[in-house]
Amino acid sequence: MNYPEEDITSFRMDFFNLRGKAAIVTGGNSGLGQGFALALAKAGADIFVVSMDDDYEETMRLIEAEGVNYRLKIADITEDGVCKEVVDECVAAYGKVDILMNNAGISINEKDVTKYTRLQWDKMVSVNLTAPFELASEASKHMISQRSGKIINTCSLFSFLGGRWSPAYAATKHGLAGFTKAYCDELAQFNIQVNGIAPGYFATDVTKSTRSESETNQRVLDHIPANRWGNIVDLMGTVVYLASDASNYVNGTLITVDGGYLVR
Repeated sequence: MNYPEEDITSFRMDFFNLRGKAAIVTGGNSGLGQGFALALAKAGADIFVVSMDDDYEETMRLIEAEGVNYRLKIADITEDGVCKEVVDECVAAYGKVDILMNNAGISINEKDVTKYTRLQWDKMVSVNLTAPFELASEASKHMISQRSGKIINTCSLFSFLGGRWSPAYAATKHGLAGFTKAYCDELAQFNIQVNGIAPGYFATDVTKSTRSESETNQRVLDHIPANRWGNIVDLMGTVVYLASDASNYVNGTLITVDGGYLVR
């Protein structure tokens, strides 16, 4: 979309409307991924979820209640050929792919860094970095033909920080940040925007044990100026913005949603 030079009246709130768009969301049946999928659905996009979690009824109900379509592929995105299948099946279902939300990720912790194994390292690289690359490569073929598209990567505060107890997590999230910038440099000429969201500490099932321990919970809160853990709804506006025409000149950047964690 090109805007008339200096014509500020050309801005409209319907730039945020995703009606008629097709979005792939990996890891979209639970946690942050479910929030991303629902946010895109609320903005009008049809959703294609990829997940290893076959407990999909709640996500399907939430998305279809928004009057949009929900499709599901239960698959391991680290297996050969699966990423191409995901994109091909989305295009078969909706005729195109406009938005790719690379959300699926894992973290494997080991308190003694000298005991961190090659097997643990390789698994995390496969899920957190290689699969997003393969999905983006396949999706971008269609986006280049369309001359439009949005690729959004779930990065992390550990795209900026060290990763105590999980060197592979920090390395892959740093890598995903670099990948975001590199693909922006390649794809911006085709009106494709590639950006990342870096969530801070969020109240999800993954962090339940940390939040249940008063000392550890307080240590986290002491580092957050907002003095609270994030809720998934705190992320939902950001993904809609990055998926919409309102962000057409935002490219190759990471938006932190962390309550101010990185400033302290």
